Amino acid sequence: MAKETVKKHSEFEELVENPEVLAERLAHSEDFVKKNKTKLLGVFAAIAAIVVAGFLYYNHRTTQNQEAHEAMFQAVYYFEADSLNKALNGDGQYDGLLSIADEYSGTEAGNLANFYAGVALLKQGNFAEAQAHLEGFKSDDYLMQARAYSLTGDALSEQGKYKEAADLYNKAANHNSNALFSPQYLMKAAVAYEAANDFKAAVNVYDKIIKDYATSAEVTDAKKYKALAESLAGTAAAK
Repeated sequence: MAKETVKKHSEFEELVENPEVLAERLAHSEDFVKKNKTKLLGVFAAIAAIVVAGFLYYNHRTTQNQEAHEAMFQAVYYFEADSLNKALNGDGQYDGLLSIADEYSGTEAGNLANFYAGVALLKQGNFAEAQAHLEGFKSDDYLMQARAYSLTGDALSEQGKYKEAADLYNKAANHNSNALFSPQYLMKAAVAYEAANDFKAAVNVYDKIIKDYATSAEVTDAKKYKALAESLAGTAAAK
């Protein structure tokens, strides 16, 4: 390594101190450029095209996101006013959540439209559609994401897919778990397991609430339902 460093240093000194050597190197470089002019121009053009395309894509996405947020304003107003049909499908003048989620997919506003659309469809009883939109929502906000998991569990539960629902409730509870919401999601998981006749799994979830969230409001119910689930688990095992 030391020899290579000394060699490079010597070459540098020779270039600086000997103008003829420097001129010879520059001449070689010039010859290389002349011989490969077309290729080099192609490379530079490709790099420029990539930079321009990236800039245009960024501007396009920014513009789309702004447009989507503006479109969301009226849809969210209808949603909060419980005018779910107008919120989902628009009013003829403004787009609804379904159009926004589709047209502006990949933007922050389009992503949020999926969440609102999922909740609205869940309220309307369109459970499979609600599930699809809620599954399309992704957020760095752990409370919002956990809520989306739980709501997806609700949509699955309404379709009779209790074990899948329980998985989503557990996922919600374990997504940056906290003493306020996690016990609520765990209770829903336990109820879903019971609906699936998996009483042993329900007992385990009730037990987790009792041990890990001893001060939560759900502990009293968890103790009561655990005893019943244990009884049902024993009855099921005896058959």
